[in-house]
Amino acid sequence: MRQSPPSGLDDPELRQEIRFCEAAPGVRVAYATVGHGPALVVPAGWIGHLELMWRDPAVRAFYAPLAACRTVVCYDKPGCGLSDEWTGRPTLDTDLTVLQAVVDHLELEHFDLLGMSVGAPVSLAFAARQPARVERLVVYGGYADGRLIASVEVRAAMLDLVRAHWGLGSDVLANIFLPDGSTAMKAQFAELQRGSASTEVACQLLAQCYEVRVDDLLDRISTPTLVLHREADRAIPYSLGRDLAVRIADARLVSLPGRSHFAHAGDAASVVRAILEFLGEAANQPLPAWSASGPSPLTARQSQVAALIAEGLTNRQIAERLGIEERSAEGHVERIRRRLGVTSRVQVAAWWIRQSRGGEVPG
Repeated sequence: MRQSPPSGLDDPELRQEIRFCEAAPGVRVAYATVGHGPALVVPAGWIGHLELMWRDPAVRAFYAPLAACRTVVCYDKPGCGLSDEWTGRPTLDTDLTVLQAVVDHLELEHFDLLGMSVGAPVSLAFAARQPARVERLVVYGGYADGRLIASVEVRAAMLDLVRAHWGLGSDVLANIFLPDGSTAMKAQFAELQRGSASTEVACQLLAQCYEVRVDDLLDRISTPTLVLHREADRAIPYSLGRDLAVRIADARLVSLPGRSHFAHAGDAASVVRAILEFLGEAANQPLPAWSASGPSPLTARQSQVAALIAEGLTNRQIAERLGIEERSAEGHVERIRRRLGVTSRVQVAAWWIRQSRGGEVPG
């Protein structure tokens, strides 16, 4: 077993446990688990690295409220991050084989799926082909036909750019995925992309994103489904998410404001709230002594700090955002923990999600 360092969050509840399973002869896939409770499986996006991604405080903050009530399972695609390379060109069948290998290795007979971005088509296909195993399906920023993501010319240009200069290509993709992100956030993601896969693998996986089709499977999905999509998503057009909700029987569509493609960027709290509500977990999480339906026990400033903790900011970043000293931010965090009767940043984030859902948090 390997454990990644907390990297800025000293909360042991947010330490990933990284292990490996065999997805095909000679191909070991790295997967990570974090949290407690029923399984919420998150199929891999187009590229990624379990350890590098977990160093991003915004990523950790996005998963923190989910991990408070679910065992979140993520994994690296073959050829990416800590996983071995796959022989041959990656396909949808490859993705389904890897997903099944992970859930079978964990002996998960039933689980929920959270398919985000490129992880959406594989989640949709799995739910269509094995409906008995998927209890709930959440699709964020997803699509069913990769050919509709962009025009033929744009898709060809992006592939040519990545193939010719992966460094520049990763910068351009960071701008597309994170249009409202800070310069540091974009640079961090560009570095993550380059550290996750070689130029050849990146080209293969990007081409697969544009080619994958599961539109012929949508009418076979009987799993309760939630479709989340930001209305001005720069990477995957909103119309593709809406189309999923139209074509999947009884699917619920939640349209969200914003341009950033990644769920952990922008108003991540709205995404988390919608997921928790759909999973039936938001109201079922154990509460501290104070009541989630009563007035907030925090001052206005402490509520601001709690919201920034839920965004994944460190004490230093909170101080910079609010224009205060770092030690003042540390003091606010300590007082928040004492007032809420909790011990971790995970619990503070979960509290903020519950309170903002109920509209009781002062501004």
